[in-house]
Amino acid sequence: MPGSESSSTPTLSLLIVDDHEVVHQGLAALLGRRSEFHVVAEAGTVAEAVAAARRFRPDLIVMDVRLPDGSGIEACREIRAELPDTRVVILTSYPDEDAVLSAIIAGASGYLLKQIRARDLVAALEAVGRGESLLDPAVTGRILERIRRIASGDQPDELAQLTSQEQKILLLVAEGKTNKEIAAEVFLSDKTVKNYVSSILGKLNLERRAQAAAYMARTRGSAGGS
Repeated sequence: MPGSESSSTPTLSLLIVDDHEVVHQGLAALLGRRSEFHVVAEAGTVAEAVAAARRFRPDLIVMDVRLPDGSGIEACREIRAELPDTRVVILTSYPDEDAVLSAIIAGASGYLLKQIRARDLVAALEAVGRGESLLDPAVTGRILERIRRIASGDQPDELAQLTSQEQKILLLVAEGKTNKEIAAEVFLSDKTVKNYVSSILGKLNLERRAQAAAYMARTRGSAGGS
């Protein structure tokens, strides 16, 4: 990267959340030596992540899904509710459709797999720092197709729970739009859109799915496979 480009790029403060020490130290080493980023803290649990976010108010958080005391998606939801200007990128080993959909609705700006190359991760985080949203290509197609099926009525059990307005908002959320952007598009207040998103989350039972995913990860880990 040419020095002139990096010098004109504002430095983004970064919080790294992963319960594997090797992973979060590796990420801190990789990103910390780049001028675009300043790693302000590292955390290994949901509780530590929320506390660090409140203390440092980072521009970006790189968040694992499966943490010892819960789900990174729950942490994302809590942090974004309190710090809407902080952007969260989920970085995980698992292309789990329920987790991806939950992450999008929780306010995550991206969902990437840990198999991503270092330079691509840097580019992705820079994109999120500029206000863009992104998903790993390995999961994007399946998730958007699932949302389209819900919206078109091909999954009537799930669709029946959502009003036409909720379906429209769900599709906008899936496109990576913020609550403010959605509010402008559907002519509602930010607070009303936030209430709609909470309603969608509850009706699709996504919160419990995220918790179940975190539980299964812990039980699999204790059985010897991660």
